[in-house]
Amino acid sequence: MPQSALPPPTTHRRRRGIRTVIGACALTLPLALAGLSGSAAAAPTPAPTPTPVPIPQARVEVPGPAGGAAGSGYRSVPRTFPHAPKPALTAAGRAADGQVTKVIDNGDTKDRLDVVVIGDGYTADQLDQFHQDVKNKWNDFLGVEPYRTYQKLFNVWSVDAVSTESGVSGDPGKDVVRNTALGARFWCDDTERLLCIDQQKVDAYVAKAPQADLVIVLANSAKYGGAGYNEPSQTLGYDGIATVSAHDENSSQVAVHETGHSLGKLADEYSYPGIPGYEQYTGPEKPEPNSSVLTADAMAGARAKWYRWLGATSPDGGPVGAYEGGNYYVKGLYRPTEDSLMRTLGKPFNLPGSEAMIAGFYRHATPAAPAEHAGAWSTTARLALPRPNDARHGKVVTRWYLDGHELRRYRDHDRVTLRQLALGRGTHHLSATVTDATSAVRDPAVRATLTRSTTWTVQHGRGSAPDPTAPLVARPDQHPGGHP
Repeated sequence: MPQSALPPPTTHRRRRGIRTVIGACALTLPLALAGLSGSAAAAPTPAPTPTPVPIPQARVEVPGPAGGAAGSGYRSVPRTFPHAPKPALTAAGRAADGQVTKVIDNGDTKDRLDVVVIGDGYTADQLDQFHQDVKNKWNDFLGVEPYRTYQKLFNVWSVDAVSTESGVSGDPGKDVVRNTALGARFWCDDTERLLCIDQQKVDAYVAKAPQADLVIVLANSAKYGGAGYNEPSQTLGYDGIATVSAHDENSSQVAVHETGHSLGKLADEYSYPGIPGYEQYTGPEKPEPNSSVLTADAMAGARAKWYRWLGATSPDGGPVGAYEGGNYYVKGLYRPTEDSLMRTLGKPFNLPGSEAMIAGFYRHATPAAPAEHAGAWSTTARLALPRPNDARHGKVVTRWYLDGHELRRYRDHDRVTLRQLALGRGTHHLSATVTDATSAVRDPAVRATLTRSTTWTVQHGRGSAPDPTAPLVARPDQHPGGHP
């Protein structure tokens, strides 16, 4: 308040008040001093200042512009954020919310890589559209190698998340706010194409599926965008979350690129030209299989990184070599090819990248999976092979064993008809060892993961005292042998 605005003084009244205060102080001062030497409890204790609770953050990749660079860096965004209270769902919405459907069934969850797809911004009467969107988006994945060749390694689940409003926040404009089940929103961290979700809400739906190795969130939108939450879940076990716009075909490439990080553990192959700190890399060797400090000659001499692929023609164009620039740095780091999906949307994975993706698939799936679910008895033991057995991709080798002895006449067969086995009374064990001898893998450490075994319990009929005159039946074991 300026000096001229002060009220005029009331001198007489103020002096009287001052004398009263002074007199009171004079009378009480000795008592106050005495109290200092006594109990300290009489002094008021100031209230503690509350410590701010840090908001958990997630590191997410920002997709690049449609049809351009695969990404444009990373941001830290909240894992969860406040929302308006969710309006009550209708009876139909409550009944549908959280329903789980196995969209693609290629075997037991223990044998397959399980992809869980959840939609956001779909109302109860739009769930049929969501289920169709799941199939359409998965078909986009199958248009990219090595997903196409290895599609039999995947189960796909959908989980219905019912929203009270259709669409998601930030579509079409920044000011649009919609109340949805997962809180999906464009304009995350003030970037239009960055599509964030509330990870706590996503996890609540993921937990309803029998198993999750990879999570995809489909936003009910035709706006280009997505995000990569590529940190593995410490509670639910999945490798990452890719968010994607359901009705924009370019967004599918964003999602596939993000699985390059989560499943393939691949580095980004783009760089940040003109950004201080990223002109020259001077650190140690990088852990990712597609990023190195080594030139092609040094790589070949050291027999390191992707040296086994040097000179091979890659599906993204040109020979595999060591191309400077990548993992965000303009110089000092090298990538395997000029322009793969880890650098530019719409491109294929390069050869080392495809090998890394196959390794990622087999971290969750097995090449030796029975075609029947565990617990199901059958007169034929059948294998669900991981891919086509053809000259283009290399052979899938199978070996069958009965009670430890190889059945040579069944080499490279995908099934054994049990009535052709002359077995006596009691329980027998039939096993199959499968090796995926794919030409797309050259690293011996990865090749070692491409051989696995599975077993069946074989009896005459069923029961603890099987009848030797009954037909032979086999049941896949719940816990197969694993390694050969």
